[in-house]
Amino acid sequence: MTEEIQQEKDPEIIDRLYESLHQDDVGVARESLEQLHPSEIADALEGLPAKEREMLWVLVPPEVEGDVISELQGSIRTELLEQMQPIEVVEVTKGLDTDDVADIIQELPDDVKDTVLLTMDEQRRQRLASVLSFPEDTAGGLMNIDIVSVRADVSLDVVIRYLRQLKNIPEQTDSLMVVDRENKYLGRLSLTNLLSNDPETSVGELMRESDGISAMTPANEVAKIFEQRDLVSAAVINDDNILLGRITVDDVVDVIQEEAEKSMKNMAGVGFDEMFAPVLTSARRRTIWLGINLATAFLAAWVIGQFEDTIEQLVALAILMPIVAGMGGIAGSQTLTIAIRGIATGQLGKTTSRALMLKEGLVGVLNGSVWAVVVTVIVVLWFKNWPLGLVIGAAMVINLIVAALAGAVIPLALKRFGIDPAIAGSVLLTTVTDVVGFVSFLGLATLLLLT
Repeated sequence: MTEEIQQEKDPEIIDRLYESLHQDDVGVARESLEQLHPSEIADALEGLPAKEREMLWVLVPPEVEGDVISELQGSIRTELLEQMQPIEVVEVTKGLDTDDVADIIQELPDDVKDTVLLTMDEQRRQRLASVLSFPEDTAGGLMNIDIVSVRADVSLDVVIRYLRQLKNIPEQTDSLMVVDRENKYLGRLSLTNLLSNDPETSVGELMRESDGISAMTPANEVAKIFEQRDLVSAAVINDDNILLGRITVDDVVDVIQEEAEKSMKNMAGVGFDEMFAPVLTSARRRTIWLGINLATAFLAAWVIGQFEDTIEQLVALAILMPIVAGMGGIAGSQTLTIAIRGIATGQLGKTTSRALMLKEGLVGVLNGSVWAVVVTVIVVLWFKNWPLGLVIGAAMVINLIVAALAGAVIPLALKRFGIDPAIAGSVLLTTVTDVVGFVSFLGLATLLLLT
């Protein structure tokens, strides 16, 4: 069976797994689990309420429990780990890479974490301690200390014999790390060069000099470095250029995926693990944003109330108001999305922000003018009122320009004050486009149609 066919069948397997759980058919559930990759089992666990999740976890084959645990989201992983005894945690994580074990250990309460570490053998505990000494969202927290390092003054033949003695090399090894006698990082020797050159050639002659990544580099910066340099792996160093470990592309993919999911959910004001979180937890997380939205809605309503007499005299204004605000909201959201992405990727900063605002302002002028003409024609044909059509057209231009500028300015301002633009940006933008849309439309109508 090809991989493509297997991917097409995976949803069917998961559906059958869910159905077997509901029917208490343990045999079919076990059979379905055997056909899934550990990451797919983790997805299946995350897609279940707590009770069904516990039922499924019991059926997971012991030999893949560690791999499944390492793939789970934080809160769900913590939930399962808290049900285990420390010795069980040690057993489950025995076959995992050091960086994956560190991620799991960091999810445990401090007292349980200490017990688990004491239960491990001395060598494994020391290896973990070197990773746990760095924050989880840094290069040091991501790194794996399972590396193969060689010196620059040895020949390729010596390196090949050394690798044969090791028998097994760490997964995702595309190159060997080159160090000096004091373990200072010098560069990398690719396996391709190792195998395709004269065995008498020295490592130093074929070594590729490359910068290591500082252990305290934030995880999102690490992801950017991998993207820009098309890396498969990279060395992690300390301030003295001592080689500490390496980061591989699979860890970076996890970082990118987590950041993307977090940004998407933050834009809606929901948690990273919201789907089957407890009711009170979900309600508490969302209520603050519902409150903010309610406050901004009252602000917009208050603005409309200031033009109550105008609306009473010309009922068509009440019919047309949502058009101006809605178009502004969409235009602003487009710019907001571009700005947030630029901030996330590091492409939008002080030097480029003015260029973005100028460009988006011109886009607002162009789009505002085009759609103002369209709306003016429709309103004139609908209400047989040329002045009303011109008023809504002018309001449309004003609101689309303001919306485009606000979509660029708001995320930059929020970032400066240390607030995540993905969480608060859309709330503030909606307030701006609603208020400006209502004020410009109803204000122009008051000045030009009723005076």
